[in-house]
Amino acid sequence: MVRLLAVLVLAGASVKAQTITQTFGSGADAFSIDFVEVGNPGNAADSTGFGSVAYTYSLGKFEISRGQIEKANAAGSLGITLFDMTSYGGNGASRPATGISWFAAAKFVNFLNTSQGKQAAYNLDVNGNFQLWSLEQSSGSNQYRHKDAFYFLPSNNEWYKAAFYDGQRAGADKYWNFPVQSDDPPTPVSDGLNGAVYFRQIGPSDIDNAGSLGPWGTMAQGGNVWEWVETANDGTNDQTLEDRVLRGGDFAFDDGGVGFFMAYDSPNRSEPFGNGLHMEGIGLRIAMVPEPSSLSLLLAGGAVLMAGRRRKS
Repeated sequence: MVRLLAVLVLAGASVKAQTITQTFGSGADAFSIDFVEVGNPGNAADSTGFGSVAYTYSLGKFEISRGQIEKANAAGSLGITLFDMTSYGGNGASRPATGISWFAAAKFVNFLNTSQGKQAAYNLDVNGNFQLWSLEQSSGSNQYRHKDAFYFLPSNNEWYKAAFYDGQRAGADKYWNFPVQSDDPPTPVSDGLNGAVYFRQIGPSDIDNAGSLGPWGTMAQGGNVWEWVETANDGTNDQTLEDRVLRGGDFAFDDGGVGFFMAYDSPNRSEPFGNGLHMEGIGLRIAMVPEPSSLSLLLAGGAVLMAGRRRKS
């Protein structure tokens, strides 16, 4: 079920980004996820080589919360274990879900698809082991994602574009250095709607109270918790156990308050079955294919491949 709840107008933006809400489960186990549409298909990559996406898609406005995982566990008997955050500010339902491996994130994403009668994104066998899709089933050469999946973990390019690329403002075609519409590091904060939750904070903030918005209306793509992306570290997506990319930094990293771990050129990596970092600092965000709308039709119909522009120094 899709409900167009609101139209979010970013400060100074000339294009309106729709917030689309998808609902899952039923009764006491019902929960919803808000998405924002990321348009300007065919944009050029920046100087890192990341950020070009040929199509319109939608990305979760917020990180996935503990409450959403707990309700999915109940509705789908998923058995996903969350990190006990008692020492990091508590286990509130609105806090980001942490301690989830990439494989567990894939299981959650598959539930989102199959609970709505859609194709599972990731090939998990009866024992929960992750397998590659065949090339005929794959999304292009990406053997991690099924071509017909509706919900999925964002790829490196999908995550990066939503965080840093500004295609919202009139005449804009640039990449910010930080995912808060700024080339300067955001102010470290413990919560709130300005700045970002990072640099020795006691724990992450509620998913809807975790800092300034990015250029497309997402929150906490910088700070709060690291986020799994779909992509393997070498970008090929053709080995089941290869390290996956993490992006965005988390609440605790001591980087001198300069925002290093959330900057455009500072991804991280970890093995998909666990991680080599702190479990309390790793979460996830979900992407989906676009819903039909007048905005997406306008963007698709008027898309023009733009000449590449360099990130300003």
